[in-house]
Amino acid sequence: MILQSKEAASALDEIDAISRKVRQSIVYQRASFSLILWGVLVFIGYLVTFFAPRHSFYAWIAVYVLGVAGSVAIGVFDRLEQVRKSFDWRLLSALLLFFGFGFLCTLTLGDFAPRALSAFWPIYFMLPFAIVGLWAARAFVFIGVSVMVLTLIGFFFAGPWFNLWMAFVNGGGLLLAGLWMRRA
Repeated sequence: MILQSKEAASALDEIDAISRKVRQSIVYQRASFSLILWGVLVFIGYLVTFFAPRHSFYAWIAVYVLGVAGSVAIGVFDRLEQVRKSFDWRLLSALLLFFGFGFLCTLTLGDFAPRALSAFWPIYFMLPFAIVGLWAARAFVFIGVSVMVLTLIGFFFAGPWFNLWMAFVNGGGLLLAGLWMRRA
């Protein structure tokens, strides 16, 4: 009887491990679409900032509008049945609060130069990304911290190539992370 209860406990542990892996795989699959979308948009935003700095303000507005709209569309498409039943306004509210606080910081609390803004936003976005990773998937922590560290390295050492550096570090990093997560 003791052997049977040990075997049952072992089987339950295996089921629990498989269940965790399936949940993590679902998180990766859902996140990959958004990561790819944001990676491409951010890459383009930094390229516009590097090659046509006079148009960067409008490019970043377009990046944020398209990114949020695309993320909402991905969420709706991903959970179409759940959205029909009830829309969780907390997620939309969290996004609005997040963006609002970021804009409050950059527009009123500090006199951010364009280069500092190009460093602030990736670091600002990657912090909650990494925090969510503590619960959702360790890869998020690695991605978030890597982008933050590489952003700071570029800020201090990339010189006039900083925005091009950020296109590859931030945009390229998100894109590669999304592609990697699709395979995970």
